[in-house]
Amino acid sequence: MSADIVSPEHRSKIMSMIKGKNTKPEMVVRSMCHELGFRYRLHRKDLPGSPDLVFPKHRLCIFVHGCFWHRHPGCKYAYTPKSRLDFWLPKLAKNVERDLQVQEKLKELGWKVVIVWECHTKDREILHNEIRSAFDLNA
Repeated sequence: MSADIVSPEHRSKIMSMIKGKNTKPEMVVRSMCHELGFRYRLHRKDLPGSPDLVFPKHRLCIFVHGCFWHRHPGCKYAYTPKSRLDFWLPKLAKNVERDLQVQEKLKELGWKVVIVWECHTKDREILHNEIRSAFDLNA
């Protein structure tokens, strides 16, 4: 295990700048939805998990998940850190567990839940097809 090359205070500042809302992948998804004519609400706090995009008319919630933080299965960006495994493994496992609980709660409330992975936002064609299929349109 290697030592961190920055002070704990500086590391804290760096980590605090990691955004949870209005991230680049989220903005790409929002732009694509708008291009396709779908209007949405953002981060509805009255719904479990505060979905990134909510389409009330379609009873659809979209979460834009970072591949690393939410452990996208089979994705090269969902790597396991090499140091501090005692910290990272439980933290990342809790993220996945929380995601599953939120999805289940939303489904119980009658919402359709779609996860758009960060890596899919890098390819417009994949993203376009994913969004259209979320609305049950012919992709």
